[in-house]
Amino acid sequence: MHIPKLCVRPWCWRSHRQTWFSLLLTISLTNLLVPPSLAQTPAIPSPSNAPLELDLLTKPKDYVITANTINPERLTVPSLWWAQQNSERKLLDNWIAYPASEKEPARVDLIVNEQIWSLLEYVERYDFVNRLGSTARNFGYNVRVFNYQKEPLATYTCNFSTSPALCSIQTSVKNKIGLGNSKK
Repeated sequence: MHIPKLCVRPWCWRSHRQTWFSLLLTISLTNLLVPPSLAQTPAIPSPSNAPLELDLLTKPKDYVITANTINPERLTVPSLWWAQQNSERKLLDNWIAYPASEKEPARVDLIVNEQIWSLLEYVERYDFVNRLGSTARNFGYNVRVFNYQKEPLATYTCNFSTSPALCSIQTSVKNKIGLGNSKK
């Protein structure tokens, strides 16, 4: 890199300032335009696309945990009973927790009261998903939120291979007349 010599004459100060300004501008623009390495940002996996299995609420299998599952010997994981008791206006109705498998990470499918969910503003829905997602994350579970019509309403998905886990929230937004879904 060429470093200009200091000139004491007033007419050459301007050219040195222009050179330094150009160099500084080039460095600044290069830092803004060159994207960081993809290796620096671990990816957050996509939410599970497995179907919601509502029949497991009434006929649970050994490997799932629901709001009706009670283990008399130890704490059942994930423990969402406290969150259910404290959820706003009984928003959380039930859940199905699936342990991790070879194909998918552990997840909890939350089933919410659609009437109450529809009354909530976007920020209230986000807060609900974030609070329960954080609770489930502490047990190593991702979260999906559904209504009883099996419509996906929101997800809280984490990359547990990083420390701390990197997580993403997605919500489906219905407009005022109930038409269309879009991810936010």
